[in-house]
Amino acid sequence: MSGYALPMQQPIYFMGIMSGTSADGIDVAIVNCSGEQPKLVHFCEYPMPQKLREPILRLAEPGIDEIDALGALDCALGKAFADAANRSIEASGISVDSIIAIGSHGQTIRHRPKGIDGSHPFSLQIGCAATIAEMTGITTVSDFRRRDITAGGEGAPLVPFVHRELYGSSDRPVVILNIGGIANITYLYNKSLLGFDVGPGNILMDAVMLSLSDGRNAYDENGELAATGNLNEALLTQLLNHPYLKRRPPKSTGRETFGSEMVDRILRWPEITDADRMATATEFTALTIAESCRFLPETPASWYLCGGGALNGYLTKRLAELLAPASVSTTHDINIPPEAMEAVCFALLARNTLAGESNTVPAVTGATHAVVGGEITPGHNWPGVIQQIQQWTRSPTA
Repeated sequence: MSGYALPMQQPIYFMGIMSGTSADGIDVAIVNCSGEQPKLVHFCEYPMPQKLREPILRLAEPGIDEIDALGALDCALGKAFADAANRSIEASGISVDSIIAIGSHGQTIRHRPKGIDGSHPFSLQIGCAATIAEMTGITTVSDFRRRDITAGGEGAPLVPFVHRELYGSSDRPVVILNIGGIANITYLYNKSLLGFDVGPGNILMDAVMLSLSDGRNAYDENGELAATGNLNEALLTQLLNHPYLKRRPPKSTGRETFGSEMVDRILRWPEITDADRMATATEFTALTIAESCRFLPETPASWYLCGGGALNGYLTKRLAELLAPASVSTTHDINIPPEAMEAVCFALLARNTLAGESNTVPAVTGATHAVVGGEITPGHNWPGVIQQIQQWTRSPTA
């Protein structure tokens, strides 16, 4: 290590970290910005660990590979998200100047909260926040999971934090069930809050339907094909033996666990009809949700469904049968359309990020403490955002 230090000035510092194209070192500078001119007060140059340099150089080699595809897709998704935001602003009639920030969860590409080999856990979402901020002019908050993972958590699910704010405490056990690609639940009872990823939501059903229809149908609309089929008990039993379903919370999952391998198992099961495959995939999803009750301290009295799966009539019918005598309805009954719930949640998570207030629940994610999740990309409206933050954080007696 080589380095030098300069006399300290007033204690207002910013740090810069740089690793160049050669990937041979990590440069760290600390700059005092409290005077009329910035002053360097400390600089160090650390050698790049050899075990990191080789894979960096390999991945940085140009070519049409996964890195190029990832970079292009990140930008393309950012543009698509920004376009959707701009169109929504226009359709709503709301002035763009009145929108403080966009909370963008992004598209999950990989979720490895335990790492690949038990080390270096991560979760990767793409959909370039800089592109969103540039194209909309609105400050954008993204990358909500990573800080929680760094604090020892799963980085998911994140929505229970907002569910608690929206619906508060309950004098009876209530579950908010989000059926997205993965199904996750939020359990509310008095002051208790629990949450975890149950297992597959729409992910298996949609993938099976997409394959059976040769790409024509992205999902089994209203569960119509599944409703005409019969369960294959042997296949269902094999699916239900998945080890994730036996893990106690905190836990989270994704396509890495309930992806192509399980889809292939359903599609290759011999001598059953397409309708039987869909019926079995749907029943597996419904049963994993119903059996998640074993991880809850009390049996829920009510279930409120949200996410795309809440619009699958056959699936919701099976859930109502499996969860009886509990009532089963959608979050329409508590004033938020089921398909809008997650977007609402990330808007509110972004609000907390900007205010510097925690927006995670350690009891849900397994982190050692609550954190302020999310990275901020200032938009053209950033000066106004700063003023808004000052209003949020100003004490009543100020």
